[in-house]
Amino acid sequence: MNFKGEKILVTGASGFIGSFIVERLLELGAEVWAGVRQSSSREYLQDSRIKFLELDFSDKGTLSDQLKSHGPWHHVIHAAGATKCKNAADFFTINTDGTRHFAEALIETQTIKGRFIYFSSLSVFGPVRQEPTGNGKFHYAKITESDTPMPNSAYGQSKLRAEAALEAIKDLDYVILRPTGVYGPREKDYFLMAKSIRQHIDFSVGFKPQEITFIFVRDLVDAACLALSNGPSRRAYFLTDGEVYDSRAFSNLLQAEMGVRCVLHIKAPLWLLHGVCKISGTLAKWRGKTTTLNMDKYHILRQRNWQCDIQPAQELLGYVPKYKLEEGVKESVAWYKKAGWL
Repeated sequence: MNFKGEKILVTGASGFIGSFIVERLLELGAEVWAGVRQSSSREYLQDSRIKFLELDFSDKGTLSDQLKSHGPWHHVIHAAGATKCKNAADFFTINTDGTRHFAEALIETQTIKGRFIYFSSLSVFGPVRQEPTGNGKFHYAKITESDTPMPNSAYGQSKLRAEAALEAIKDLDYVILRPTGVYGPREKDYFLMAKSIRQHIDFSVGFKPQEITFIFVRDLVDAACLALSNGPSRRAYFLTDGEVYDSRAFSNLLQAEMGVRCVLHIKAPLWLLHGVCKISGTLAKWRGKTTTLNMDKYHILRQRNWQCDIQPAQELLGYVPKYKLEEGVKESVAWYKKAGWL
């Protein structure tokens, strides 16, 4: 891949995924514009080659003026969005309306020349294919793009509506990426598991077997770069590392990599998780804050099947994941230690 001289705008650039996209595009020779909010941290955006642009997704008129003053761009990667909110309605304001405003403004102001990459989520499909298959044993089937989406969280619903909004813009050359759980350096939610294991506790929920998938952040970023120039327009792709793991795989690898002995593995019933998320979400709402454990997160955590078909991404984008879970956890833990998180 080579984007030498191409002007590319990355939204959500200060975030976990966005900051890695910026770094990778710089390596590939692009002129990178980092779309940020005024309050965004620039801790991971220290390269002097980065050009910054403050964007207001809540108002299309303001957004259009901001784009016209600095565009056009060859390509745009839209990684901005919300994964947790104080209220369910905020997911739709940020993820759905914000994406619609942005894409429409780019077309109306003619500030995009090429492809628009949108980061959606496997959560748009929800608990699909969770009936066990084969000889009475628990084994779930892969979610495919022909399945009917059944999002059971406000987050998943907001992402699905954003996908529909892009489809409604007839002149937009877009590609949608639907990654499974993304982990790696700088990511904070999976890091909470590392902190817990360091304290000799591994907490999981639900007694039915769970088949989980992951994708390391660098593989996801490479997929996004591939999608800028490969494959057909106006379609979506599932993305994982190509493997399926049981519910203990991630925690076991963290434990081994950190050298932690004698971990207490606690498996709690779903009703307990429901209660914890209900109380945590309510308290956070009263305090005007967001929290990792809330009712929206409950629906995601209780899901048993996270398999999906990545063959289209492999065949059409040329996507080849480089990191299996063991390699990704090793690099993540090394970064946690170097950064002083552990």
